[in-house]
Order: sequence, then C-alpha cells, then structure tokens
Amino acid sequence: MERNNTQQHHLFKKTAIGAVISALLIGFDQLTKYWAIIGLKDKPAFVIWDGVFELRYLENRGASFGILQNQKWPLVIFTLIVLVVLIYFFIKKIPNERRFFFLNIIIVLICAGAAGNLIDRLAKDYVVDFFYFCLIDFPIFNIADIYVVIASFLLIVLGLFYYKDEDWEKIIPSGKKTAKQ
Repeated sequence: MERNNTQQHHLFKKTAIGAVISALLIGFDQLTKYWAIIGLKDKPAFVIWDGVFELRYLENRGASFGILQNQKWPLVIFTLIVLVVLIYFFIKKIPNERRFFFLNIIIVLICAGAAGNLIDRLAKDYVVDFFYFCLIDFPIFNIADIYVVIASFLLIVLGLFYYKDEDWEKIIPSGKKTAKQ
C-alpha cells in the first residue's frame, strides 16, 4: 500500500511539473508571437545580421516547410492525436526513473511546441512565424518550432548513444522474452 502511494505521489509530481513547464514554454512561445505581430506585421524585416539572420513576419497556413497549406483541420486533428499519444506515454509508459529524465523533457518540449502552434491555428487560422535565416534561405519558423527541433535532436542523440534496447523495452514491450544471464 505504501509503495503504491509513493508511486502515485511521484506520478502526480512528475505530471504537475511537466504541466507547469509546458505551460511556461507555451506562454513564452505565445508572448514572442504576440511581439512578432506587434513589431513585425506589415513592416519590413528587422535585420539582426545583414545577409544572415532577420526577423520577418509570416502567417503560415500550413505545416513545416509550407506543406499542407490551408489544411487547418487535418493539421489540428493530427496535432491533437500527437498530443494525446505523448501525454499518454508521459503519464503511463515512461518509467519514473532518473534514467528517463531526458525522455520526459523531450515529451514536454514536443507537447509545448505542438500546443503553441495549435493555439495559433485554432485562434488565428495560421501560425505566426518570424525567425528567418536568409543566408541559407531556411523556412521562417518560431519558438514552438525550436522546441520540437531541440526535442527531436535530443531524441536522436539519446536514442543512439544513451538509451539501450532494455530501456526501450521498459516503455514499449516487444513481447520477446529476454534470457537472464
């Protein structure tokens, strides 16, 4: 009984901390988008480093790299599905062990990024983007996109060099029985 209460306490604490951090990240994303609307909309680009980086307002009515333009509802539905799956994994599947700390951070970052852009899509019918690397003509992006890219990079690096097969087995059991040595 005591162990169950301790597990529930740790789960509640993990979920509460994840929700607060996610809310703060979403708030920062929304604040920067508000600043972009106020400071950049209907104005020329604000050059930070000539020929390299500038702030340029863009209303993105699609997804990454401009795909699925004007497909609001498929993007909303897809985002909601991703959020539900990630929240499920965060609460139910990721073990409450120190080793999985980074995986929890990754999920919080992806959820915050997805939710930040979802808020725009639902409230405005487009996502506010404003960072532009003109040197390489990279698509214009925002803070929420940065959260998702950082999380994806971390997931790849940790998946290759930190987490082992037995760690993934704890999250998504394959059904194979491993022989104990």
